[in-house]
Amino acid sequence: MTGKRLKKAYEAVDTNKVYNLDEAVAAIKAGATAKFDETVDIAIQLGIDPKQSDQMVRGAVTLPAGTGKTLRVAVFAKGPKATEAKSAGADIVGDDDLMNDILAGKIDFQRLIATPDMMGVVGRVGKILGPKGLMPNPKLGTVTMDVAGAVKAAKAGQVQFRADAAGIVHAGIGKASFDADKIKDNVVAFVKNLAALKPASASGVFLKQVALSTTQGVGVKVSVSSIVG
Repeated sequence: MTGKRLKKAYEAVDTNKVYNLDEAVAAIKAGATAKFDETVDIAIQLGIDPKQSDQMVRGAVTLPAGTGKTLRVAVFAKGPKATEAKSAGADIVGDDDLMNDILAGKIDFQRLIATPDMMGVVGRVGKILGPKGLMPNPKLGTVTMDVAGAVKAAKAGQVQFRADAAGIVHAGIGKASFDADKIKDNVVAFVKNLAALKPASASGVFLKQVALSTTQGVGVKVSVSSIVG
């Protein structure tokens, strides 16, 4: 059944065509026929050399329509900052106890935030957090004294991203059940945020190619100009 469904999806999309944003969103929504609410994924090929450290692209953006899922957020903080994090909606707040849980393999969160003074403790579990993409980073706003703001941003639909070894950025930016306008708003916000991060040393076209897909759907190429104007 899955094979027939996928074949039908491919028949409905011209994988060689570059669609405008309206057409692309309509196509992926029409092709999202799984029995669960599929995630809308974006993939963007960047004009960078990922081997050059000064061309590594990473960042975070809060999507206007959210992501359709709520992250569990953990915070390394003490004293008033721990209280602030809890009041902002953090699911887990701790210091040495949180470190020990991580060392024991208990990682029940998808975003980790830390105050700068706690980075010595966080560093002890860096080898565990790093490969999972959970290490707090000042560039992503996850090492900060404004823990309340960071927690609220994560809960509101902030997406973190970084270019992979092939110079491609991948991210989940919503759900197939979203109205088309909400998906489009998220695409535009994500791409414009990314465009602003072009490294000074990167030459030529920065946003080379954009594609949208759903979890079990077909990838649809999207015209960059229809997104950023």
